[in-house]
Amino acid sequence: MSRKRKRRGPRTLVSRDGFSVLLFMLPMLLVFGFFSWFPIVRSLVMSLQDSASASGATFVGLDNFRRVLADPLLLKVVGNTLYFMLLALLFGYPVPLILAVVMSETRRFKGVYSALAYLPVVVPPVVAVLLWKTTFFDAGPTGTFNTILGWVGLGPMAWLQDQSQAMPSIVIESTWANAGGTVIIYLAALLSVPRELYDAASVDGASIWQKIWHVTLPQLRGILLITLILQLIATAQLFTEPFVFTGGGPAHATSTVLMLIYEYGFQNSLGGDFGAAAALSILLAAFLGIFTAVYLWLTRSWSTTS
Repeated sequence: MSRKRKRRGPRTLVSRDGFSVLLFMLPMLLVFGFFSWFPIVRSLVMSLQDSASASGATFVGLDNFRRVLADPLLLKVVGNTLYFMLLALLFGYPVPLILAVVMSETRRFKGVYSALAYLPVVVPPVVAVLLWKTTFFDAGPTGTFNTILGWVGLGPMAWLQDQSQAMPSIVIESTWANAGGTVIIYLAALLSVPRELYDAASVDGASIWQKIWHVTLPQLRGILLITLILQLIATAQLFTEPFVFTGGGPAHATSTVLMLIYEYGFQNSLGGDFGAAAALSILLAAFLGIFTAVYLWLTRSWSTTS
């Protein structure tokens, strides 16, 4: 008879292999806890305090949350953020997928195209925004985009200086700056799609669009759902582009939730209302957490390829 294998309980893991594993993990856990969880806990504490008080931080309960929710500018920045998320979803989300599919079908210079697609990600965000602001979005007739529009008898357009055009302009630059990473993810995912599926579709007389719709998209369904939620979370935290492009203007047309948090913390006339900034940060984090949980629950059966 074979000897029964002895099961390892928690005490056995700690006393044998588990102790060494915990020992190696301890530095990482300490670093992660100090730089990640400690700021989160500290923000929770600050959201319940009045840091602008002359006598030092005092406990005020939920007053900071009430004050933030009563701010008339909150609805404006939330609307702007949702508007940016919608434009980024309609325009910025399909662009990386289209580029990846086109690049995957090329036979030559695929590596060069991949490098060019990823190049904007390497450029520092502030540098990229300043480049676009002073070159492409120049409202004068000599601006790059206005020059191109002038060739067909259009323009010049105000771009960042117009309330209706400012946010779409930011979406264009943001899509250019951030699409490269997603393109690389899609290219890697496309390599796992069996070629036999495309060959079978070709035998059935499928066109290139039918192959994309019936083969490519179903095989990438899990990746598409992941990149979608990541994009929604990232766009909800928009800050750098409107801050450098317009400073939230014109007339708060590009102010976002993160910009309002920044104004509470660093542009308050009393020297910084960190309690209100922390309260709004907690509200944003709670919303994103609940939204992500609901999204994952609703899409749990769609994330697996059929």
